[in-house]
Amino acid sequence: MVAVEQAVAAPLATRHLADLGARVIKIEREGEGDFARAYDDTVHGQASHFIWLNRGKESIELDLASGRGRRVADALIDRADVVISNLAPGAMGRLGLGATELRERRADLVVVTISGYGGDGPYRDRKAYDMLVQAESGLCSITGTPETATKTGVPVSDIATGLYALSAIQAALFRRERTGLGATIEVSMFEATAEWMGHPLYIRMYAGRQVGRMGLSHASICPYDAFPTRDGQVMIGVQNDRGWAALVRDVLGRPDLVDDERYATNIARVARRAKVDALIGSLTREFDSVELADRLDRFGVPAARLNDVAGLVEHPQLEARNRWREVETPAGPVRGLLPPMTFSDVELPMGRVPALGEHTEAILAELAGALDEGDT
Repeated sequence: MVAVEQAVAAPLATRHLADLGARVIKIEREGEGDFARAYDDTVHGQASHFIWLNRGKESIELDLASGRGRRVADALIDRADVVISNLAPGAMGRLGLGATELRERRADLVVVTISGYGGDGPYRDRKAYDMLVQAESGLCSITGTPETATKTGVPVSDIATGLYALSAIQAALFRRERTGLGATIEVSMFEATAEWMGHPLYIRMYAGRQVGRMGLSHASICPYDAFPTRDGQVMIGVQNDRGWAALVRDVLGRPDLVDDERYATNIARVARRAKVDALIGSLTREFDSVELADRLDRFGVPAARLNDVAGLVEHPQLEARNRWREVETPAGPVRGLLPPMTFSDVELPMGRVPALGEHTEAILAELAGALDEGDT
């Protein structure tokens, strides 16, 4: 696979493919590389985004605008199964490496283009970063508190796009095994995020109302929020009326609330959300957090601790399932989580994070027979 990629969306897709065993050759700008390399220096002097998204890849430095760089790229593409890119709109086409040109050269090639808004339409040429797409898609309008709209704490527009690209690539390769034909695939960040808008989109179209910004709560479910305890908070998410009965009768000792018509159905509870939340909060305050969490678990009521990131790093579930591994980087080993796709018969590899241009000489030597002497 040849990846002309930067930032998050395409690198996430290709990192998952590298974890699954694909050979990913990452073409980076000479002297600069993927600009995500410079986002921060928190991981032994390296960028956290880059370490997260680029293990298991080979890095080659190329100037794709030069004759030599283009010839090397062509030689790589001639050997590739997949070419993926997420440069600025039109950039690959200007380099002569657009999807149409590549598929004309090789009908069996899978070409994936990630863009902000897609290849046509009035927003075609707009630059698109995760925050901007979250805003444009309406995601920010339903995220945050009633007073303040926010973006999400992780780049979900980028992540959604990368995962759709991953899925599409796998499907295209499977189809090629049967038909011999490649594919031209476009994944738009805006469209990926619009798909994730799901139920707020349908509520707007068919109920004519905007889903409110609910903080930790949920527009269509109640009780669903963080509730106070003597020493902290516990998240409780009651998904159905059976869960309501278990919560009030078994966990909180109020069986009279099970069939109370004001609260017995989720629709009734949502209509009286403030009263329900105040009522449940008055009852959960009587418990310590550990005691309440144990009772919720014992009676099958969905609940969770309101962790910070340190709580994730130290989470006993990750420890018990042995999910941490060491990943080699140019500055030494760092901790990394195993890929979430767990195979019963093999552990997926977690290859080294490459230095900029680390594999340039080796790749050029490998291509020697396909290049002019001066290009190697």
